[in-house]
Amino acid sequence: MATVKRDDRLTRSQSFVCVGFAGFFSKTVTSPLEVVKIKSQVGTFHSKRGFWQSFLIIYQNEGLRGFWKGNLASCLRLFPYNAVHLATYRKIVHLHMDELGFISQWRAIFAGGLAGVVAALATYPLEVAETRLIIQNCRQPTYISVAHSLSKIYKNEGLLALYRGFSLTVLGAVPFSVGCYAVYMNLDKLWQEPPVRFTPLQNLINGCLAAGVAQTLSYPFETVKRKMQAQSARLPHFGGVDVHFTGMIDCFIQVIKHNGVLSLWNGLTANTIKIVPYFGLLFTCFEMCKQVCLYRNGYIISPLSYKLTPGVDQSLGPNELEEVKRHLKNRNFGSGDSSLRNRW
Repeated sequence: MATVKRDDRLTRSQSFVCVGFAGFFSKTVTSPLEVVKIKSQVGTFHSKRGFWQSFLIIYQNEGLRGFWKGNLASCLRLFPYNAVHLATYRKIVHLHMDELGFISQWRAIFAGGLAGVVAALATYPLEVAETRLIIQNCRQPTYISVAHSLSKIYKNEGLLALYRGFSLTVLGAVPFSVGCYAVYMNLDKLWQEPPVRFTPLQNLINGCLAAGVAQTLSYPFETVKRKMQAQSARLPHFGGVDVHFTGMIDCFIQVIKHNGVLSLWNGLTANTIKIVPYFGLLFTCFEMCKQVCLYRNGYIISPLSYKLTPGVDQSLGPNELEEVKRHLKNRNFGSGDSSLRNRW
């Protein structure tokens, strides 16, 4: 599921930094909703009285700092996740392109889902650390930092504990991809025009809609995954998980048996509310960062507007444009030398 549109006027490193900065900012701003969501999925006492009361209980027990627990682990995960995801996605897409360089929508979404699984595997320990940091009471912490949580989990529970629940990421990728496909295949019917004519606002709405449908379909898998990440006999109250289980299937059984089927969607309200501000900030921050880079590369006259620089071919890549500038500079310098010789 694409969130930002690639611009060939940016270098790869600039695109990477723009996406990373936008993700960092949007995750930080929406962190309180993420904390409430994960606590609801795990089933800690904070979430027993409903969505709005969860905020009050967290504030009373842990203060404002409690709403940003685990945010550093989540943000640190962004950069390696994006790097692995992008590299894997390009490789898969290249393998599935036809002779004309075309790939179907379904194959592109499948490539995105598979790339997401590979990227999740590479960064999964940071996700486990995020969950552990969120479920603990920051006034009586078991883990002091991201590095401390990773080392302590590895030391006390072994390497496999850092990948506990990963199989649910693979399983959840199936309904997630189906949800994305269902939305993107019907966008032309929704807007009554072809996708190539969509405005930035329409693309934002499309991203939010696809995320809402895909995440709702795959949500039960994420709920069980969070419970598996959180549960540990070495933590107070077994990590605060509301049911005890011995594995993935047993977790599904125990959750349905004690809390009902709908409890697999606990925290969905926070997750749904988070979608619009998260993607809105993601798009806005990316565009602001992109404007600065385009100004630096010489495509626009100011980082505060998209007014194009006169005489600059916007189809040229950054390296090509730099070569043209260098060539023109050398030619003008040579012309200056010739005129000086003629004067003497």
